[in-house]
Amino acid sequence: MHAEASPEDIADDRLDIRPNDRVLLVIEDDPAFARILIDEAHARGFKAVVATRGAVAIGLARELLPHAITLDIRLPDVNGLRILTELKSDLTTRHIPVHVISVQEELEEGLALGALAIAVKPLSRTAIEAAFARLEDCVDRTVKNLLVIEDDQLQRERLLQLIGNGDVHTTAVATAGEARAALREQRFDCTVVDLGLPDVDGVEFVEELRREPELGNCPLIVYARRDLTLPEHQRLKRVAQSIVTKAPEAAERLFDETALFLHRSVMRMPEAQRRMLEHLHDVNTTLAGKKVLLVDDDIRNIYAMTNLLERHNLSVVSAESGREAINILHGLPGIDVVLMDIMLPEMDGYETIRAIREEAGFKSLPIIAVTAKAMKGDREKCITAGASDYLAKPIDTEQLLSLLRVWLSPTRTPGLG
Repeated sequence: MHAEASPEDIADDRLDIRPNDRVLLVIEDDPAFARILIDEAHARGFKAVVATRGAVAIGLARELLPHAITLDIRLPDVNGLRILTELKSDLTTRHIPVHVISVQEELEEGLALGALAIAVKPLSRTAIEAAFARLEDCVDRTVKNLLVIEDDQLQRERLLQLIGNGDVHTTAVATAGEARAALREQRFDCTVVDLGLPDVDGVEFVEELRREPELGNCPLIVYARRDLTLPEHQRLKRVAQSIVTKAPEAAERLFDETALFLHRSVMRMPEAQRRMLEHLHDVNTTLAGKKVLLVDDDIRNIYAMTNLLERHNLSVVSAESGREAINILHGLPGIDVVLMDIMLPEMDGYETIRAIREEAGFKSLPIIAVTAKAMKGDREKCITAGASDYLAKPIDTEQLLSLLRVWLSPTRTPGLG
């Protein structure tokens, strides 16, 4: 083992891991709670390794390739959601089920990023056992169940061919009625819903599915037409983990999203599927040639960000005020994404985003809000104003590139993670 030594006050199993052991990585900075998680892991036949800092956690995950992970969001050096993003962006670790356990509320973002489940501290003994049972079930079940609700027979057949039936059993239905019957008969690990079903309103049906007790917090992937309204986006954002728009590469993106939420190991896939995912996750392929509008009133920030983005083959246009940004959007076609600083003079970032969203041509333009510091409620405030996502300063380069890759993907719909 080359892993960094365990903190002296949290004894773990890193020096006693054998080839066939089941391993749990505990990312947790509270020694007392870490010990509780270690004890529960031992009771269920897992070896446990503890990381108290995010930087160490990422390295351990890549070295150990554990069978499961528990993740605290509030760590001393980095937000745990960034760790989750890193794990799910890396094709070697994205299949590992991660259970988020944290005092921080509003953890639903973790589900959208690919977490298996979330739980808010403090946890009772029953809740801890339930969290481990969920992880253990995901690890032990080698075949996952996928429900595809799609009325177009050709689309259904293409998805079934792409996804395959090795480690995934797919049930494909054509109507909402058939979907309801399937949910009564079987438990599913992930559901894909076409909004254009013949027998229901698509958005209302997705909301209905989220209320189904059989579905629980099972990931919902929405398959949508391109002309969703902003209110529809906001309604779907509350209940769905992901949304994919109908475009030439939509089937491949749906395959990618189902692989993420079903925790499929890329290395166990056939070569054609593996290559498809490698291509979809090639950051340079996604970003090259895209045009970014950078809105910031500090010329030093503009200079630094422009240098960073241009190193990754992005084209950058800058504006120092909200009004100038709107004028550029009207006068310069082809802007692919906006990085919007919130602290702007006269017309702040929130006002600017709302003004942009009022224009019919910019309802689907990805806008990433940039806030001065991470404060509780910031993300919700940005999303309510119409932003697609947000970043807190100081900006982390890898997180920025990861968000750009997500929002510049040709089949991703803005407004939903």
